[in-house]
Amino acid sequence: MSYALKISKDHDGRRLDRTLRTIFKYVPLNEIMKAIRKGEIRINGVKVREPGQHISAGDELLTSWPIKEEEQAKIFKYDDLGRIKIIYQDENLILLNKPAGILVQPDISGGDSVITRVWGVFNSKSPAAVHRLDRNTTGILCVALNGMALRALEKIFKDRTINKKYLAIVDGEINNNIIEIDAPLLKDSEKNTVTVSHEKGLKAVSRVKKLCGDEKFTLVEIELLTGRTHQARVHMSYIKHPIIGDRKYGKFHPDKKFNRPFLHAYKIKFPDNMPDFLNNINNKEFSAPIPEDIKNFIESRNWKIKL
Repeated sequence: MSYALKISKDHDGRRLDRTLRTIFKYVPLNEIMKAIRKGEIRINGVKVREPGQHISAGDELLTSWPIKEEEQAKIFKYDDLGRIKIIYQDENLILLNKPAGILVQPDISGGDSVITRVWGVFNSKSPAAVHRLDRNTTGILCVALNGMALRALEKIFKDRTINKKYLAIVDGEINNNIIEIDAPLLKDSEKNTVTVSHEKGLKAVSRVKKLCGDEKFTLVEIELLTGRTHQARVHMSYIKHPIIGDRKYGKFHPDKKFNRPFLHAYKIKFPDNMPDFLNNINNKEFSAPIPEDIKNFIESRNWKIKL
């Protein structure tokens, strides 16, 4: 009996033998090599006897081995990933609503992180985070599921053609409805800190919009026009309105309500010139629900907002 499998973008351009070993982990290597030598493997109906032949996304692979269920379904099928809820999914990417308290990438081998959880679900290390959020920042995180998607998505993030907006609760009353902060940032990698430096810093621009507030606190929308490390946190501290709960850059309130920076990546909009294979998200906007701690704080101040 023969079994057919359409080659996904995960294996585009790979050697046949390496692809077979990845897909059919339960088949011994000597059996795979024997099947290739005997012409038992077909690509698009043609027998292949060269282990090093490269294959392409969309090719039909015919073998005598049954395909495991996880290899048949590359689209994410789970309602959630631990505590990480899914906002959007297709065969190229997933958008996750990252909770506070978890790293995007593991800091030690085998450590817990968003990406290692994704790897565990897909039984593959192909998925990769396209950008970063701090450990205690919540909100939308984009994860590419194959190399082609990763390269395309990294480019739009690098070119800043993607629109990213954050919500933050900051210390003090902000009177202006719109503030544009143009303050170059310098990163100290050893200390993992960022400071404003007009002499050595890299250009960093943020646009801040007041949503509501009172004499003690303000809820703002922060649009990052550049993508520097800790940009929102440092810029708000720079204008004397630090994000509450931020131990590193702001005025930390010793209250259990503020046990992390109240910063949430709540909206992302993709440009209208996405590659054809990413047409599902062309000019689409996605948002992440406000986390409970920020929502409870807003309600405790009796603020009325419509996002």
